[in-house]
Amino acid sequence: MAGEDGLKFGAIGARAVHICVDAQRLFAEETDWHTPWLGRILPKLESLCAAHAERTVFTRFVPPRRAEEGTGTWRRYYERWQSMTVEALGPGMVDLLPELARFTPPAKVVDKRVYSPWMAPELQNLLQAESIDTLVVTGGETDVCVLATVMGAVDRGYRVIVACDGVCSSADPTYDAMMFLYQSRFGTQIETAPVAEILDAWPG
Repeated sequence: MAGEDGLKFGAIGARAVHICVDAQRLFAEETDWHTPWLGRILPKLESLCAAHAERTVFTRFVPPRRAEEGTGTWRRYYERWQSMTVEALGPGMVDLLPELARFTPPAKVVDKRVYSPWMAPELQNLLQAESIDTLVVTGGETDVCVLATVMGAVDRGYRVIVACDGVCSSADPTYDAMMFLYQSRFGTQIETAPVAEILDAWPG
């Protein structure tokens, strides 16, 4: 696994939020989108949430009820993944993991229909209302929804910190590739650090 880069730009200020990406039952349980690493990083997610529950926002990836409700290539996508529609899964499978759902409230939840949480205004409006300038990102997957979350945050000018031991992928090579990308190509806009370092630098 790729190593951490560290917090190069100092302590984390009071205007920071923890964005926990898609830590849901449909990825943790034995579905066609099962992400085995999610269980391994869960204690890290819990520790960040416990320290900053009121500063945590969970995103949830919500598939359509049926494949034919998908728009454009998303329809083709869900025709391929019929088993992952809400009709096939059951609505409860989009829920957060119980270990994390206990933090809501005060933690907030933002639903999305695509990889990026920035396509609808809810997340940006929430962050602007609280004058947030820093995002600490955890969850899954490092090379899909985490990537979309991180790049959208970079475009909006946030300080972005990826918790290197608090994100997960389905395979080590893609995780390592993303850590290398974040550190080598975006080193002035993205920091990668372990949860312990983040907690030390972010007073409660």
